[in-house]
Amino acid sequence: MKWIDGHCDVLYKMYMDPQNHSFMSEQSWLDVTWPRIKQSKVGLQVFAIYVPQRVPRHGTWDVALKQVDYFYERVIGERGPLFHVQNRDDLIQLRQGRPSALLAIEGVDSLQGELAYLRLLYRLGLRQVGLTWNYANEAADGILEERDGGLTTFGWQLVKEMERLGLILDVSHLSVRGFWEVVQQVRTPVIASHSNCRALCSHVRNLADDQIRALIQRQGLMGITFVPQFVHTDPKQASIDDLLGHVEHVCSLGGEGILTFGSDFDGIENKIPYLEHAGHWDHWWNALLKHYPESLVYRWSAGNALQFYERSLP
Repeated sequence: MKWIDGHCDVLYKMYMDPQNHSFMSEQSWLDVTWPRIKQSKVGLQVFAIYVPQRVPRHGTWDVALKQVDYFYERVIGERGPLFHVQNRDDLIQLRQGRPSALLAIEGVDSLQGELAYLRLLYRLGLRQVGLTWNYANEAADGILEERDGGLTTFGWQLVKEMERLGLILDVSHLSVRGFWEVVQQVRTPVIASHSNCRALCSHVRNLADDQIRALIQRQGLMGITFVPQFVHTDPKQASIDDLLGHVEHVCSLGGEGILTFGSDFDGIENKIPYLEHAGHWDHWWNALLKHYPESLVYRWSAGNALQFYERSLP
């Protein structure tokens, strides 16, 4: 195992165009496919359920279930190559070299304000939850809401149930106020699965230095992401060198122990040159090795994330 990738949108792409998105095929239009995962030695891939904003509220639960079905039928499969990680004991398979998958959700809109739906998804294997995408829902405000609201009454009920079940909370799309409510008041393990440094790129989706320090204090995880808009103020100019700057900035804040990567492959149209799909992870590995010792690069590529999941999964 060389990599743990904390976020991709394969399931969303499958939902949008199921005929052209085969996970097992080398000719697939997906960024993340089994041949590419195998080539790059990705040990654990996190697959996010994402329901598009245009889906009417009454249809969101059905769309979420459809994506769960794709996860089981097209990604895991009855005899598929990926092992479905659901608890910390399952990580033994990963340590023994078996490529694995973890199921997450990006935005809880599909729960429609029902804790029962969270419990059902948990029983279907969900282990990581982002409360919002970019906009408000029943649980909290997303990062693009100008009012910067925090968690709602349902949001607090939800995180309490997440604590009981042992679910991981992803803050990457959460409002700033929501972020601070979570890191200061919630006991569940916290991850920012795909976010960069606002000090280097002022996009609102990136984390400020005090937020990064809070994740360090919480022994959370921060996944540096390949989204060009989050890497450089001019996305067309985003490069691997710019991405290295985000790594160095997290380290300068004392974040070597929380640093990992969340590609956001299949959730982005424009790509950083040489980081265009899951077959390109070695380009990133080689770039990191030019600046850091291999032992440290491995901590970031897989070690930190593996330790986080070993202490955080139920």
